[in-house]
Amino acid sequence: MTNAIKKTQLSQRIKMRIRKGDTVQVITGKDKGKTGEVLKTLPYQNHVVVQGVNLRTRHVKPTQEGESGRIVTEEASLHASKVMVYSTTKKVASRLEIHIDKDGSKKRRLKKTGELID
Repeated sequence: MTNAIKKTQLSQRIKMRIRKGDTVQVITGKDKGKTGEVLKTLPYQNHVVVQGVNLRTRHVKPTQEGESGRIVTEEASLHASKVMVYSTTKKVASRLEIHIDKDGSKKRRLKKTGELID
């Protein structure tokens, strides 16, 4: 019965404020303090893939004859709650807020600095 509940929870898409291309800083874990660009967002798992953060090494076997095996280093995903959007101009991490302009368009804004992202 618990498996059925877990499957339905994973099928829901989580609304994320962090988007692909944002610069983020890791706030917890072994890579705490590192900054990087978001390469990919996974909204169904609430995870993000950040460039140069949470690196995993994988040993790949040779697929063809004469080819040698190799070791591949790639970024693994980490939970979106472990990162904060980072301001490159002020060098500070901050939460996001949705700011509505006078014309009615929604923009993302950093709470600490007031800097508009979009």
